[in-house]
Amino acid sequence: MNEKTGRVMVVGGGIAGLAAALELSRQKVNVELVEKSCFLGGHSIGFTCKATDKCLQCGACSVEQALKDVVNDPLITVHLRTRVKQVDRSGSITAVLEKSPVDGGTPGILTGFSRHNAPFYVKTAADIDHAPEGAEDIHNMGSEGELAVDAVVVATGYTPFDPNEKATYGYGKWENVITGMELENMLRENASVARPSDGKAPEKIAFIQCVGSRDERLGHLWCSEVCCAYALRMSATVKHKKPETDISVFYIDIQNAGKEFPVFYQQIKSDVRFVRTIPVDIYPVEEGRLQLRHMVEAEGTPASEVFDLVVLSVGIMPGQDTATTAKMFDIPVTEDGFLDSSADSGVFVAGTAGGPASIADTIAGSGKTAFEAMKYLGGIK
Repeated sequence: MNEKTGRVMVVGGGIAGLAAALELSRQKVNVELVEKSCFLGGHSIGFTCKATDKCLQCGACSVEQALKDVVNDPLITVHLRTRVKQVDRSGSITAVLEKSPVDGGTPGILTGFSRHNAPFYVKTAADIDHAPEGAEDIHNMGSEGELAVDAVVVATGYTPFDPNEKATYGYGKWENVITGMELENMLRENASVARPSDGKAPEKIAFIQCVGSRDERLGHLWCSEVCCAYALRMSATVKHKKPETDISVFYIDIQNAGKEFPVFYQQIKSDVRFVRTIPVDIYPVEEGRLQLRHMVEAEGTPASEVFDLVVLSVGIMPGQDTATTAKMFDIPVTEDGFLDSSADSGVFVAGTAGGPASIADTIAGSGKTAFEAMKYLGGIK
């Protein structure tokens, strides 16, 4: 590989970072994987398998396998609870690493693994001090100092849209309005769906699509690409576990998500009701139920309907650190606020840091990014 040592720093330990690191390792490249949180896998490690009587290709199992492969790979050094403080690109690339602050995490988001790779969740700051037996000490995690590398793969991921910005849906105000990620965690932890207000199984569930994306009033004109397949797979999982559940999906239009999706879409139409409109607002009614108001597309008249549980399919937003990362690594930013890789600079962008993508597309795209980095280093073995 010419004069370069072949050491690459991957920034971000979500599925994009894991996939890029594994591909680089297969090419005998030493990888320094830097992740600011206390765990690997990003948002997607909290996803649950959505298989019914067959695999629905949600990709959740791919994330878990990639995590295990990275942890056991001798060419990949993982730096958890570590962030890049600054970068010197005069000549070679030198990054200054520092420990990330310890905080209480995000409610319901995976924050670590115990001895047996069982996940544990942080819901309050106190939970950090009460991790399961055998869990790594979060307080002692983190790397500091300089790290010299020949190339960088930036895989800093995305930020889910904050549903509090969509005040008319009552998220955070009405207990039985939840996000898709919260439904994922519910199924992963309890293998069933229950209303947060009383723990009862909901008889009627509404999924609302495009919450935060494709919204001109918010200035978010892009499609998150994953929400349609995500909501429909989740609907299929819920129906499989409790067939009598009445599920409605409120949508703008259904996005194709892979060659198998059209067949799946036609099959699920018999189990799920599709309503081509986006609700205007939500009001609580008796017994914690929720009244959705919307327009009937065919008639152009207002209508309302009551549900036991409302699930918001929140969109993919640029990562919280995008502006800082772009400035630090001198990466252009797209008009939508995502990172735009410059392929000849030694810094490459992978996964949803560059825009919305599914798990499968992220894995494939990150592999391609790794090969671009290999070419920059001087060739692929």
